[in-house]
Amino acid sequence: MKTLLKFSVLILLAMFIIQCSSDSLDDDDMMGDDDMEELDDTMVGFAKTTGTDPTEAANQDRITDNVWITRGNDGGQIYNAKTESIADKDASPAGTLWAIGTLADKDNLTFTPFREAVGKPKDVVGKDLVMQLVADSIFIDIKFIAWGADKEGSFAYNRTKI
Repeated sequence: MKTLLKFSVLILLAMFIIQCSSDSLDDDDMMGDDDMEELDDTMVGFAKTTGTDPTEAANQDRITDNVWITRGNDGGQIYNAKTESIADKDASPAGTLWAIGTLADKDNLTFTPFREAVGKPKDVVGKDLVMQLVADSIFIDIKFIAWGADKEGSFAYNRTKI
């Protein structure tokens, strides 16, 4: 119960920071990273809270025109809402490949689909990862800071600002 309470507080804090910073954003900028004090200016945070609609833009990290990361409310893993309506255990998020490590060691990493790279999605919290946005030829550092249990659909991460 204490873990659930801590997770809820973390998600609410992340959403508050995102909401406060979104007042000064352009319509094209989905995240509001300018006011996120805990991140440096090369990082952006994203959080999807429990039970929020994954089809709404506010609940998708629209990294590029091709990759919109979200998670359904039936549990499971993340997926690309731009091209997928639900997660495919073996291939989601579509258009991405993943490796454990950091951009500093990118040339020595092996990129695979998300689940192959991380194992069980719930075990991703705290791992340094690199996500390749295949169609965009972009690589970003990403670190998950929360993963909701009990099929609630919440998650949060910090990633390289594009």
